[in-house]
Amino acid sequence: MSKKKVAILIYSLGSGGAERVVSILLNELKDVFDIHLVLMNDTIDYDIPKDTKIYYLERSIPEEKGILKLSKLFFLALKYANFCKKHNIKTTLSFMNRPNYINILSKFFGNRSKTVINERAMPSLQYGYNNVQSRINQRLIRWLYPLSDFILSNSIGNSLDLKENFGIDKEIKTIYNPIDIQKTIYLSKLDVDFDFSLFTFITVGRLDEGKNHKLLIDAFKNLQDINTQLVIIGDGLLRDFLSEYIIQENLQNRVFLVGQQKNPYAWLEKSNCFLFGSNHEGFPNVLLEALSCKLPIISTDCKSGPREILCLSDDLNQTLDKIEFCEYGILVPIKNVEFMSEAMKIVLNDFSIRQTYIEKAQNGVKRFEKSSIVKEFELILRD
Repeated sequence: MSKKKVAILIYSLGSGGAERVVSILLNELKDVFDIHLVLMNDTIDYDIPKDTKIYYLERSIPEEKGILKLSKLFFLALKYANFCKKHNIKTTLSFMNRPNYINILSKFFGNRSKTVINERAMPSLQYGYNNVQSRINQRLIRWLYPLSDFILSNSIGNSLDLKENFGIDKEIKTIYNPIDIQKTIYLSKLDVDFDFSLFTFITVGRLDEGKNHKLLIDAFKNLQDINTQLVIIGDGLLRDFLSEYIIQENLQNRVFLVGQQKNPYAWLEKSNCFLFGSNHEGFPNVLLEALSCKLPIISTDCKSGPREILCLSDDLNQTLDKIEFCEYGILVPIKNVEFMSEAMKIVLNDFSIRQTYIEKAQNGVKRFEKSSIVKEFELILRD
């Protein structure tokens, strides 16, 4: 019996949370479905099956202007519709906003596949700026998302955001991001060419405004203990700004921008505390990775993700105005240097708190193990 034909549409497989999820699905579901991977950029940073069928709607560059991206939506939707018809695709699953728009718009060009879209961020915050790009994306989400056949989100917070702020009244199913715990642990034991002899705070994430690395640098600057260092893994538009800021604050011997790393888990495992400073999130995979590497975590209580992961709570309406010690990590208010710095001092100076979170970490990540979560995706794609 032939396998059901499924297309997965995403911008690229460059470093990122959605991209990592897609790589896991490709590896875990290749024997269940006939999967066609459709990309819009030729970056592939994750391991995928060698026989993966890859198609390119285009080969764009990330630096494309917003107006150009908008102008190509209908053309790309037409191309995607033709692709799905040609290859007899039964279900098409898209990740992130532009691929979601293209997936839905392809229905207007004759695509009869079941369209499943996956919201990966909190759009009211991601597009909460007073600019043209934000206003256009707000309207596209409001107009197009209800036309999809099925909506997935990767956190309860994202689901609530779509319902409360965009008027989406259809069912939205939350499927958390999966993590391959055993693979993460294996990779974490490999060597790293870096000196971890000082107490090491570490963070991983794209260098952009939303991730707010400047908050972490400012909080670290307040520490009086010079036997500490801050390692920042990631790349992005703000790299030059952050590099100059580190020099300006005379922190170049204690704060290190080490760029993108093929194996960030090895860096995490050898560090002492994970920091996360985001202003807004969808579902931060890196918190799962830090838990897998048995790291104490200090995170901003951004909507959404951290509270669901670290506090096992879906009460996302409260406004945090203090340091909160959760089951699997510490939460602090967003954009608050003082509270972040105070939490860092607590973890630095209190061995018992560090040890408690180290011992709890494995339990904290178990419910996100890939096997059970991939099964949820499989059920959606089978339907």
